[in-house]
Amino acid sequence: MWLLFVEAGIALGLLIFIVWWTMFSGKKPTQPLSKKPAPPKDDKDE
Repeated sequence: MWLLFVEAGIALGLLIFIVWWTMFSGKKPTQPLSKKPAPPKDDKDE
């Protein structure tokens, strides 16, 4: 019985490790993304 708990604990630990690894392993952007400013809207009622 205790072997099932050990196996479940290892599987849970492995799952948490894989999720943590994939969350923080991405390439970090060196510069922030530059957004082009939106053109000014006309004040005309259309």
